[in-house]
Amino acid sequence: MSIIRSGGRAVAGVSLLALAFANALPAAAAPDAAPAGTVAAVAGPSVSGHVYDATGAALPGARILVEGTAAQATTDLQGAFTIATPDATGPVTLLIDYLGRPQATQAITSAERVRDVEITLPAAGTNSGDIVVRGASLLDNTARALNQQRTADNTITVISADAIGRFPDPNIAEALQRAPGVGIERDQGEGRYINVRGAPSEWSAISVDGIQIPSVDPTTRAVDLDTLPSDIVANLEVTKSLLPYQDADSIAGAVNITTRSAFDRRGFSLTGMAGASYNQFGKGSDYRASGAVSDRFGADRQFGVLLSGSYSFTHRRPDNVENAWTPTAAGLRVTETLFKDYDTKRERIAGTAAFEWRPTDATRTWVRGTYARFEDDEFRDRIGITWNAGNANPVAGSTDTAATWANTRIEKQVRHRVQVNEIKTVTGGIEQQLGEGQVRADVAYSETSQTYPRRDELLFRSSLRPTLSYDFGRDADLPGYSLFTSNEHLQTDRYAFRENAYRSNTTKNDEFTAQVRMDIPQPLGSGTATLSTGGKYRARNIVADEERLRDQRASAAPTQTLAGLLSDEESRNFDYPLGNRFDTGLADAYFDATKAASQRRLPQSVTADYRATEKILGLFGMGKFEFGDTTLIAGLRVEATDFRSEAPGVARNGAITDARGDADYTDFFPNLTLRQAFTPNLIGRVALTRAINRPNFPQLAPRVLETTEGNTIRVDFGNPDLRPTLSNNVDAGVEYYIRPLGVIAVNGFYKDLTDYRYNVTGFGTYNGVANAILSRPVNARDGKLYGVEVNWQQQLAFLPGVLGGFGVFANYTWTSGDARFDTPFGGRTRFRLPGQSKHMWNASVFYERGPVNLRVAYTKRSDYLDEINADVPALDLYWEGRGQLDATGSVQVAPAINLFVEGKNLTNTAGVRYYGERQRVYEYEKFGCTIFGGVRVKL
Repeated sequence: MSIIRSGGRAVAGVSLLALAFANALPAAAAPDAAPAGTVAAVAGPSVSGHVYDATGAALPGARILVEGTAAQATTDLQGAFTIATPDATGPVTLLIDYLGRPQATQAITSAERVRDVEITLPAAGTNSGDIVVRGASLLDNTARALNQQRTADNTITVISADAIGRFPDPNIAEALQRAPGVGIERDQGEGRYINVRGAPSEWSAISVDGIQIPSVDPTTRAVDLDTLPSDIVANLEVTKSLLPYQDADSIAGAVNITTRSAFDRRGFSLTGMAGASYNQFGKGSDYRASGAVSDRFGADRQFGVLLSGSYSFTHRRPDNVENAWTPTAAGLRVTETLFKDYDTKRERIAGTAAFEWRPTDATRTWVRGTYARFEDDEFRDRIGITWNAGNANPVAGSTDTAATWANTRIEKQVRHRVQVNEIKTVTGGIEQQLGEGQVRADVAYSETSQTYPRRDELLFRSSLRPTLSYDFGRDADLPGYSLFTSNEHLQTDRYAFRENAYRSNTTKNDEFTAQVRMDIPQPLGSGTATLSTGGKYRARNIVADEERLRDQRASAAPTQTLAGLLSDEESRNFDYPLGNRFDTGLADAYFDATKAASQRRLPQSVTADYRATEKILGLFGMGKFEFGDTTLIAGLRVEATDFRSEAPGVARNGAITDARGDADYTDFFPNLTLRQAFTPNLIGRVALTRAINRPNFPQLAPRVLETTEGNTIRVDFGNPDLRPTLSNNVDAGVEYYIRPLGVIAVNGFYKDLTDYRYNVTGFGTYNGVANAILSRPVNARDGKLYGVEVNWQQQLAFLPGVLGGFGVFANYTWTSGDARFDTPFGGRTRFRLPGQSKHMWNASVFYERGPVNLRVAYTKRSDYLDEINADVPALDLYWEGRGQLDATGSVQVAPAINLFVEGKNLTNTAGVRYYGERQRVYEYEKFGCTIFGGVRVKL
């Protein structure tokens, strides 16, 4: 596509136009919704400055007004502002309006106007004898978030860094679950993906400092947020309604992770945290530590340097049982059961670095980098029962909850899997005022990878073929299995080597981004208009390579018997005794000795691979019109997409061929956003927008991926003809900000969907194997998603005495929606949307008084669809809704030292997946509660 191939030249052209217009046109006023970390330009005479608290920390989102005029501005993340004044030299008085603190005024003399003005706001109710808490106050950090939300043009939710620290949330996904309308998907109890407003996880783009990061997982565009620890960020911002300058590929909501800056504080800053924990299903103590140091230097403190780092380690042993249900002649029955005993070590290492130079108030330059590494090192002992070995049927008298099978098969397996995720980003940019306009340009490179240094398996099969039974009637979560009475699985002398299997996976995903934006203020009658335009070019490459080996020859068998490979440690899953665990050292020695000689599996080692490139050129233009308390934004974004993919295939004669898939399309995204400030604290917003979600890369690539779990074969097919999902959106809401600190907000949304995308699953024959699970992505003709969010946060300062330290954080989201196919699947043409919980809520009660801070929080989401079965509606796969109770407490023992303790998943709530009905449990897993304690230091 020519528009893509000339993308770089187009962005450069926009940049030149920006410079020309900025020098040529006059201007009048500044937008107060400039990108995070920027200060919008204003026309004519002005005053610039920063707003800090008593500790030197910047206060973002403060409203700055010039008394006697209608001029107003908003501080950015570094507390900076520039505001129009009546004349160039006379004195002015500024009014600073900041939730959580009393309004303050600051007189600016004529002499002070020539330099940056620094304003310090005292804490609410501060007395001379009070401890000045350095960033540990929950109320202070809630104020930072609410002030940013109040002054935003569009609907956003902000979570500040220190507020994240008040919850036991070790990664970004778990921190985001506290926001209205955000649910999370977990892996072994830890949050991994987010669902915003009931939408699939890939409908929310994730950015770091405004630059999108590609996924580490080759199967999805959704970013694994468990890779990113929560203690390296300054701000989390969830945008619910997009503006034209933002990328359009966030139907549900865009998440921007802002890293720390040296300019977040007046001068030197040092923060640190360290602690250890006990986990109920673990082995030994886990530990976390993080730190950040920054300083500003130079004659005018114009240089800033920041370094931060984070490390965490966990060792857990979750319990897991899975039951695969398939159709048989007798009806739906369990055909395979897997008892999985995990021993998992997870390590996270992350860091950020930033160098910034601000030689004048008109110029800012920066270079920032982030790095995150997540390693999941997992041993898994597994006992498996194949109930329908030899395609047998249960004996007469079986029901859908209890059955007896003859001639079953028993297997014992050990797997050692090491998964490593890495995320790297580096960005450089400049922001320059040219006349009364402003230009910002960024260049960035991001890279993610997912590798499996180990994915090794050793399988033994018993020669016993016993008659066994199961009974889900007494307890669907933990059914009764006769195996644990007859104990055939403990007869280790009856097991023989069956096979070894090895897989190596490497996925690399990189993206280059260049963007430019200009803002030009203009007078417009009694108000002002800011005209903005810009362009963004993104080029992404992904390579997924997989090798599979398997050896069933007798020569591949271990020299030891099964008994010789076992340790003295008992393997137990819930109350099911599985025998003894494998000796991990002996297992690894076997894997290392036999991997090189194992036989390559074909065609699987070829057909799972794919390559793809995606180039997107986006151009936008918008106008922001401000008339008193009314702000109207109108604009248009255009994005042209050029997608190329290729995947190898294996013909019947064994020849390897290359299949290709191409997709070129251009989409238009009009935008109309209205913000009405009925009072400074009563804000209404309405937005009409359009957004897109492009298919996941492997869904478009013409490839085939086969996966075997136990004796179940699953095959995922690509579909090069798959179309992107488009959504026309309506958002409307009203927010009332409560003094001294709080908010009551109601926001509704409706999304009209075209070409909604499903993975449709059914049963079929693959490579001669019957009852294989076959999955293919298809487009539904249309669909809808709609809902309401209600949010209440308030410090109950009106209560008498010590009760005034109590407060409430509560939100509830209701969503509904479906999509429609022209062709029925299993007799159905309408389906629920995967990932959509009808109900999501958070409730938290906190107490903060002097040096003491306590919080109890409960989060819950209702059941949601995970996967559709096209052939058998009763086998649609659901996640059961899950609630979790957490608690935190801390005490400020000195101005810079805070001791804390956290409790996570105190109810030890299970993770459950089921087919169709709750009694048909597919997966039941528990991961225990965690108690974590430590110390925080902030200087």
